[in-house]
Amino acid sequence: MTKEEIGDLFKRGVDCSQMVVEKFSDELGIPREEAFKAAAAFGGGLGIGETCGAVVGAMIVLGLKYGNTGADQLEQKNILNAKRSEFIEKFKAKHKSCSCRELLGYDFSKEDEVAKIFEENLLFDFCPNVVQAAIDVLDEMEK
Repeated sequence: MTKEEIGDLFKRGVDCSQMVVEKFSDELGIPREEAFKAAAAFGGGLGIGETCGAVVGAMIVLGLKYGNTGADQLEQKNILNAKRSEFIEKFKAKHKSCSCRELLGYDFSKEDEVAKIFEENLLFDFCPNVVQAAIDVLDEMEK
């Protein structure tokens, strides 16, 4: 996706987490609508500036692809844990943090800081780069 396409999706109410999961929905064998719903609550760092929604979306993708399906699957859990660590390391090489608040420099849970996010156009200028970075890292991990 281009920066403009990601920005347009933000304007239309799609969160960063949703974009990441939806991008991989076909590969994961889940309907696009389910991908959107599964990732719907994570934008804005859970709405409180915690873990970046694009990172949470990536974790959903990794969980769906590599996660264990029940008890006594420690080998599979170890595979997922390794994939999670790999993603975080590669993402942090592109961006300084996985925290929405730290990435933006503002907190989505504070009304005055949300105003700053929009005043500085971060949602449409900076956040698309973060979404693309999460998608790129997941793509790199497949190679």
